[in-house]
Amino acid sequence: MTLSQKLLEQRVTRPFKYFEQVDSTNDVAKAWLAAGAPEGAVVIANEQTRGRGRRGRAWQTPPGASLALSVILKPESAQLSRLNMVASLGVYDLARECGCENVGIKWPNDVQVRGLKVSGALPEAVWEGSRLRGAILGIGVNIRVNFHDGDLRHSAISLEDVVKRRLDRCELIASLLSRIDHWYHRINSPTLVANWKCRLTTLNQIVAIGGVKGIALDALADGALTIRDAMGQLHQVRTDDIDEYAIGVPR
Repeated sequence: MTLSQKLLEQRVTRPFKYFEQVDSTNDVAKAWLAAGAPEGAVVIANEQTRGRGRRGRAWQTPPGASLALSVILKPESAQLSRLNMVASLGVYDLARECGCENVGIKWPNDVQVRGLKVSGALPEAVWEGSRLRGAILGIGVNIRVNFHDGDLRHSAISLEDVVKRRLDRCELIASLLSRIDHWYHRINSPTLVANWKCRLTTLNQIVAIGGVKGIALDALADGALTIRDAMGQLHQVRTDDIDEYAIGVPR
């Protein structure tokens, strides 16, 4: 079933803006936040023409094939680093609800099914001088994107390729927002960190991140990853420090 304003009104019980096509849901959400949007309001698009991930990378959001949404939140500044946890746990739960197995989180927020990326998230803080105005939590989920013949066929996957049935994107959006609410309401709780940490596939793996190579030993409450290099020295890597990274690099 396709997305539409009318169908979303039947399932989404919060303020939302829907677009058939938009450059970036995060950019629209930022403007809405500046205009006084309430916490929890969400921007939803059927297609993004300039969607982006970390470091400005393009995120593929073809029409009719993905979830593309941005939730407006108003956390405390100390909670910002945990928005990656909220996003990835929400999508993790969604994938499990759809019937996916072998689901995990690649630090900090990429949800993977069978080791292939099914979603990404882009949290962006919005400041007015030194005051935090709010945050935008952008999330993209591959539902029926065709990766079979493209350059991403060995690194990305869509939910329908896993569950072998048609999924209703309106229902998926409602479920995802419910799970985002669930974890966001626990953003100050050790429960959030514990659930995120136990779902990470990165721990105990050899990684190369931001110029640091070694074994990923631990994930901390602020979202940082602790790595022990070949000399035994410990490093803490944070999401602001990384571009892309490899898992399972040779020793």
